[in-house]
Formats: sequence, C-alpha cells, structure tokens
Amino acid sequence: SISKIRLLHCIYRYCQQFMTEFDYKKEGEQLSKVRDNLFKAGLAGDDGKQFAVPKPYLDLSTKKVLVMEELKGEKLANALKSDMTKHAARAGETVEQFKTDQEEKVRQLRKKGIVNVGPSAKEYDQYVRLLDGERKLENASKVAYNYSLGWLPGMEWKQYVDRDTLPLINHAKLVDDLIYIHGWEVLVDGYFNGDPHPGNILLLPRKKGDMQLGLIDYGQVKALSKEDRLLMCRIIIALADENKSEVIRLMKEAGYKSQNMNDDIIYLYAKVSYDEDNDELTGGKHIQLFMEDIQAKDPIEALPKDFIMVGRISVMLRGLGHALHQPRSVAKAWKPIAESVLKSEGVL
Repeated sequence: SISKIRLLHCIYRYCQQFMTEFDYKKEGEQLSKVRDNLFKAGLAGDDGKQFAVPKPYLDLSTKKVLVMEELKGEKLANALKSDMTKHAARAGETVEQFKTDQEEKVRQLRKKGIVNVGPSAKEYDQYVRLLDGERKLENASKVAYNYSLGWLPGMEWKQYVDRDTLPLINHAKLVDDLIYIHGWEVLVDGYFNGDPHPGNILLLPRKKGDMQLGLIDYGQVKALSKEDRLLMCRIIIALADENKSEVIRLMKEAGYKSQNMNDDIIYLYAKVSYDEDNDELTGGKHIQLFMEDIQAKDPIEALPKDFIMVGRISVMLRGLGHALHQPRSVAKAWKPIAESVLKSEGVL
C-alpha cells in the first residue's frame, strides 16, 4: 500500500543516516566541521561561550575508533534526574511522590484546558538567587551558632548547606539555548546534528558558577543544500506567522505529495513536524498517533526527503521542552534566524 511505501521511504532515509554511526573516522570529520562552524559564529568555544564542542583528533582516529577532546561534565539526562531529586527534597517528598504530584497537577490543569507552562528563564534565575540567598542566611546563622554554643561540651556543630544541593538548572534557558543552536546549524550552516537527545548533551560547570552546554555525538549529521536551506527558512517564517496558504505552497514546492493533496492535512503535517504540537493541534493525542491519523485521512506518497531530519530534531527538542513543562514553537524561535539568513541572501 502507499502507506507502507511511505513508511519504508522514511525508514530508508533514517537508515542512510544511521549507517554513518558505524564509521568513526567520518563522524570525526563531521564533528570537526560542525565545531568549526560554531566556533566561527562565536557560539562555541572556551569557558566564556555558551556551548562547547570537543575537538576531534583525526590523525589518531580510524573507522572503528574516534579520538577527541574530553569534555568534563555530566550528561544532561543524568543531571535532570539529579535536579528532580533536589526539587523533591525541597518539597519534602520522595522523587516518586514528587513526580506523581506533578503529573496530577498537569492532569488537573489539562481538564480545565490550561497548559502547564513552567517559569521563564528570568523567573528561574530569580528563583535560584532566592534559594541561594536563603542558603547563605541559613549558613550565616549556623556559623554564629557553631562558633558560640557549638563550642560548649556536648553540643554538635551544625552542617552547612552546600550550593550543590540546590536545583540550579534553568529549564527555560536550557530549552531556549538548545533550540537556538540547532536552528543555527540548520538554517545558517545547513549542517546539523540530527540526534540531539539529552544523552548527547553535557552540562559543564563554569568558573562563574553556571553551566556551559557540551554538544557531543555527531554520527547523525545531515547536510542541506543552499536551495533547501533557504526553502526551510521560508517555511519556518510562514509557520511562525501562521500563514497557512504560504506554508501549503512551500510544502508542495518542497516535494510533499499525498493521495488527495488535502490542504488542511498538508498544513497540519508541516505544523507538527517543524513547529509545535499541543492538545489543540493534535486533539490530545500523542504525536505519533496524530501522524498516523493524518496518514489514514490522506495517505502521503512523498515527503520532502531532505527535511525529514529537520522534523526529527524539532520533535526531539520539543519533547525535551514538554518533559520540562517548557512547550515551545520552534518556528517562532527560529524565525529571527531565518529572516537574517534570507536578508543576507537578498531574498527578503
């Protein structure tokens, strides 16, 4: 059936990308190119930059071994688990209790038609400063006690609260930064990591006390031609502006074909693939089930093949945002980048 052909087409494209994972010499070359691009843009570098990308040593690498600089940090997936433990401790709950309470809160809000959106980046910073201020006051009180009553026989010194016990990850800034850097890779460089899951991101402590994001694992890199890159820029702007007719026109130009060429389905496919997903768009369904519904209503015969990996990273980054109660419109976040690219090319 056409549905099976379309599925096989997507699987074939993913397999083409995944096969590069088994050639570490090639991965090192891809890592080197992405690193050079981000360094030239001033987005990655030493401790003073927001991102770090390890340097590969290509002369020491082979098809089976990749030698590269070590980034000393913690995987984001592990860091977020630790962060949740700290939030639970401050609430006086176990991690399981905390998760259950948070999930119930989300369910109750959804029943009322309200999306649970976490604090903004600025609000997170204010919250961390407040917690750190309380910690310092508590420690000051303990210092006064320890060096007075604490010296008396039979009295025990009070333990100071270390800053590491605080939940310090700014979830909003984390999501915004990751969406931005991958938007730059896609729209400006046309050369991007197609597998930005939390296991491929490190949190690196910086001298000033906050975290630098380490970007690793470049086995799944996709390159876009200049023509496709500029076309994706136009699609992103149209999605951000909610210009339905333009999105449909551009998707057809990109190579989208379906049995009935239903405009509503074309728009929804583009919206959920490259921009955002929410209950209003998907009817409360998981994104995979929603895409299956679209396929059933108007079977897809051909997709913009070079944009499949763009959709993949958009979905992955939004998935992280949803998990942290930080839903995002990728198109709105990428729109300033897309406009800048098109202006530089004299087509906007």
